[in-house]
Amino acid sequence: MKNRITIADLITAKRQGRRIAAVSCYDYITASLVAQTDIEVILVGDSAGQVVLGFDSTLPVKMDFMVAITAAVRRGAPNLFLVADMPFMSYHLGLNQAVENAGRFVTEAGAQMIKIEAGEPYLDVVKAVSDAGMSVMAHIGIRPQTITRVGRFRAEATGAEAALELINLAEQMLHAGAATLLIEGAASEVAEIITQRSEVPVISCGSGPNCDGQILIAPDILGLTQGPGPRFAKNFGTLADDTVRAFGEYAGQIKKGSFPDSKHSYHMKEGELKRLKELLSPNA
Repeated sequence: MKNRITIADLITAKRQGRRIAAVSCYDYITASLVAQTDIEVILVGDSAGQVVLGFDSTLPVKMDFMVAITAAVRRGAPNLFLVADMPFMSYHLGLNQAVENAGRFVTEAGAQMIKIEAGEPYLDVVKAVSDAGMSVMAHIGIRPQTITRVGRFRAEATGAEAALELINLAEQMLHAGAATLLIEGAASEVAEIITQRSEVPVISCGSGPNCDGQILIAPDILGLTQGPGPRFAKNFGTLADDTVRAFGEYAGQIKKGSFPDSKHSYHMKEGELKRLKELLSPNA
């Protein structure tokens, strides 16, 4: 069994120019399969609210749910670097709340890093969690938890002024103690500049190829999602079609009576059925 990947390994990868492969997943089975590959990082994202729970945003996701699924992913992938995502309203009511909830991910779920969707107003949260001894991934660029304020999302930092703002925000996050950056949906050129100026690993989520690593959600990678997704998503499998076929075949065999058969059933020990019938006989 390979040793557990740590933040030191990710920093070494950046310094050596080795790309970091990361994936968002939300359950034990998927995590156990990811652990058999060369992927180094699993993020348990609050995107579970959409792809697992079926909400139209990440906002309804609760802290207890996130802790539970993060612990499940840790059990499935005990040696990968595990990042846990702070859900909406888990760090918005004060620094004590933020540190307490971040600590739950570490003590109850085995997370090694805490992801915070971090605009400038939350620099103190990044610092507080970092000062409490926990590694922080600052999530900048598109931040899904702001959906009710912005209305809809569009690519970030596509103009010079907006690009400068994002670069400055990244530097502020690093100064506050962020140990990694995740840049979502930003112009590739700007993400590359941030990566070059940063001493910590920078992970791209739809922010171009020139960051230190890349992340997609597992359902997109597997081709489990159907219909158009974000521009940056790519299917590396076609499991949605295979899954529909498998469920269809399952239903068909049930309706025909060909499943379950004797091989897929439990049976009484030899001679016991005869004894049972004798016991059930009214003349016994």
